[in-house]
Amino acid sequence: MKIYLDHIGIACEDFDAGTKFWNLLGLTQGDDELVADQGVVTRFFETSKNDEKSPLIELLKPTGDDTAIGKFLEKRGPGIQQICFRVEDIVSVIDTLKQNGIAMINEVPELGAHGALIAFVHPKSTGGVLVELAQKQ
Repeated sequence: MKIYLDHIGIACEDFDAGTKFWNLLGLTQGDDELVADQGVVTRFFETSKNDEKSPLIELLKPTGDDTAIGKFLEKRGPGIQQICFRVEDIVSVIDTLKQNGIAMINEVPELGAHGALIAFVHPKSTGGVLVELAQKQ
């Protein structure tokens, strides 16, 4: 099964402040997307315009203080919130991880940005890093 680094998610309080650097670096900015179920607005940046396998940078702005990103910002401040891997069959990956004692935050995939199915692996099973799994639809 193939796996790719899909994106690095960065929590921020203000898109404008977070966007300036990525634009200056030459990354291509996409449209903002509200993911209401996750309580977040996302803004993706392409690292290579013509290669769908190139990793993205994702800015994450909370829709409220009581959301996962809102709580992250309150506790840790702006910065890298998660690393996301694109997988071909998210259900199989979740099953394999669970069968091997890996703690999942989401044992059933949910709908994420760009219509992808997503699930999060608990940081206690990854050495302290929140890992997102994503399957493009």
